[in-house]
Amino acid sequence: MGKVYLIGAGPGDPELLTLKAARLLREANVVLHDSLVSGEVLARISASATVVDVGKRCGKKRLTQAEINALLVCYSASHGIVVRLKGGDPSIFGRAGEELEALRKAKVECEMVPGVTAALGAAAAAGISLTDRHVAAQVLFTTFSRGAGANAVDWGCLTPAATLVLYMPGPDYAEVAHRLTEAGLPKDLPCAVVSQASGALQQIRWSNVGALATEEKLPAPAIMIVGRVASQQIREFSDAFWQRAEAEQSDHALSII
Repeated sequence: MGKVYLIGAGPGDPELLTLKAARLLREANVVLHDSLVSGEVLARISASATVVDVGKRCGKKRLTQAEINALLVCYSASHGIVVRLKGGDPSIFGRAGEELEALRKAKVECEMVPGVTAALGAAAAAGISLTDRHVAAQVLFTTFSRGAGANAVDWGCLTPAATLVLYMPGPDYAEVAHRLTEAGLPKDLPCAVVSQASGALQQIRWSNVGALATEEKLPAPAIMIVGRVASQQIREFSDAFWQRAEAEQSDHALSII
């Protein structure tokens, strides 16, 4: 039997792949990837590999999780290197546990290769340090649950001294703002929404808890960072940085012309 690697593709920029991940993509016989994996990362896959999109977008699944598990086991029986490629890091909201369990039950050798999770990519893009010895000694990574699982997170544990990172905040920022203020967070607490972090279409929206309700939704995938670490000072520095970067890119393009 072959070996299955659960690899983190990072937030989008192929240069954020680990050296091990990049090597395995070149050597892979089969790659099963999520929809959130960027085209630039997919371009690093060997041209001879069988590539299968098993992701879901806008709530529509191509395959169920059970079917993905079965494919991994099946491909491992006839191929040497099988890669399960996931956006960000496999162990952070990537359902890696279910796939590892299925592979272990089938006695398939498997290994996880970590990647830069979306929270770290978004924080880097915005120039935010998720911890700061002056204002934030804790970080909470969570998804924004709606419906039956809406009470899965103890929002009462949040304090202005912690940094909250919300994966998949969804289209209704007003609902997020309501839950945050209901948990006792002040309306003037800063926040930032980073869309498509590290990619060519990256966008950063700066706001605060009270103003979130009026903000337009940014394209998915998006990360919301809430806390004092997303202060006005950081916002001004980040805006100036990206303005300089855009100006340098324009000057470079003109010099080529």
